[in-house]
Amino acid sequence: MKQTADSWPDIPYQDWKETCTLLHLCCQIVGKYRLSHTPWINHAWHTTLYVTPRGLSTGTVPDGDRYVTLTLDFCDHTLQAISDDGRSEAFALKDMSVADFYAQTKTIVEAVGGTFNIHEQPNELEDATPFAQDTKTRPYKSNAVADFHTALLQIDRVFTHFRSGFIGKVSPSHLFWGSFDLAVTRFSGRLAPLHPAGIPNLPDEVAQEAYSHEVSSAGFWPGGSGVDEAMFYSYAYPGLDGFADQKVEPVEARFDKDLGEFLLPYDAVRTSDDPDATLIAFLQSTYEAAANLGDWDREALECALGKPNTPRAIH
Repeated sequence: MKQTADSWPDIPYQDWKETCTLLHLCCQIVGKYRLSHTPWINHAWHTTLYVTPRGLSTGTVPDGDRYVTLTLDFCDHTLQAISDDGRSEAFALKDMSVADFYAQTKTIVEAVGGTFNIHEQPNELEDATPFAQDTKTRPYKSNAVADFHTALLQIDRVFTHFRSGFIGKVSPSHLFWGSFDLAVTRFSGRLAPLHPAGIPNLPDEVAQEAYSHEVSSAGFWPGGSGVDEAMFYSYAYPGLDGFADQKVEPVEARFDKDLGEFLLPYDAVRTSDDPDATLIAFLQSTYEAAANLGDWDREALECALGKPNTPRAIH
């Protein structure tokens, strides 16, 4: 079914900026629970959250002799903890402080038999106030969060479709709670130069492991991170001479020299006649710019976009 602008909600960042900040910090706490119990997987893929029909989830987390899932439910607006023995606990998402969310998360994890022992400060943010000391009450605008969730569902679907057109190593579509972006990343298969790191409140070895190999990465921010509106991005690591000068689609896309990335406003996708096609054009054209300049073996790495119930053709 063709998606239209009516399927993509308006999510003006300035209207829910404080709620977005609260949600970002809540996602850090939830994500750190997964991080604390999961073996390290390449590029920190073991830390991410996944878009679900109800919100954002850790997936199954092995926790001692228990298996636990935490879900930020944006339909009922709760944080829910469930374990494999049938126990379930939840609390309401509402106007609250980060300290309140942190304390209540610990309570429900332990109530379902889990162990809650996380690094207690935010990552990748200039302000690293420990969660338990962040006592400012922030607003929780449930309607804005619900619209954000609907947007994530649409974007995750398109990102996953784009992912299907690559045979080489490619990440899932997943949400990194440090920078609070949904991302999908393609890899050339070659090692990259050591990343300079220096990301605020993130160990250098984490950043360097994340960028151990050449990438073309695309993603979505709801706002913040150097932009004041919901935005798609695409970049290459390592940086490539001439990348900024490449012609990409659609016409609303631009290269931001400060960020070193191509940007496309969410609104340019949302209000287009065919949002899916507009977003795919941005993802494909920026990837091609990186792959061509980086001399990737495109013939070996690419395939047609996937279709349900249709095996990939083998040449």
